[in-house]
Amino acid sequence: MDIPATASRSFDAFLFDMDGTIINSTAAAERVWGAWAQRQKLDVAAFLKTIHGVRGVETIEKLNLPGIDPKAEAAAVLLAEMDDVEGIVPIAGAASFLASLPANRWGIVTSAPRRLAEHRLKAAGLPLPPMMVSGEEVLRGKPAPDCFLLGADRLGQPIENCLVFEDAPAGIEAAEAAGAAVIVIGAAHATPFATRHPTISSYDLLLAEHDAGGGIGLTFSANALN
Repeated sequence: MDIPATASRSFDAFLFDMDGTIINSTAAAERVWGAWAQRQKLDVAAFLKTIHGVRGVETIEKLNLPGIDPKAEAAAVLLAEMDDVEGIVPIAGAASFLASLPANRWGIVTSAPRRLAEHRLKAAGLPLPPMMVSGEEVLRGKPAPDCFLLGADRLGQPIENCLVFEDAPAGIEAAEAAGAAVIVIGAAHATPFATRHPTISSYDLLLAEHDAGGGIGLTFSANALN
């Protein structure tokens, strides 16, 4: 694959999704949501394809299940997710890559509630970020752009000068709608999905470089690109 356009420019800030992007929590999330789907007598395999990258309450709302309170169900699922962090690990190279970034130039933008985000990061052995936007902090969740716009604002940087790291279609759509550049992390996906954005399987062969103007650039190894 040719070196992508993101390697030819610098950015003012990096915004990272969490689940599937800097940590792999897929197995834990699918255990909890799979059990919930079984109780609701849903097609579990089909349902699990809809849970990634979006807020839990919105996932449930879209089902229009009779007699179900989406907020109450999402709260119950959250408690179950807090109890199940087995197997949550960092994406390869994520810890060192994040540590190489200036603290005021990056943050996490996640659909997860803050308490779950912090719990999973600790379970994966990653430090809490200097800035985080969590799912309950915006009126509209991904794929709406609100969360990334808020993240850029908190870092004091224009969104068009930000690079978003994402793994899920809803998050990619949100980043595009916000006006950010995008790079896709494919490590947590057994089957890659089609995207026009550069995709890497690991942070191990991705380096952040600081230019004289204060921007952050990327150096890709050819082996890092899918």
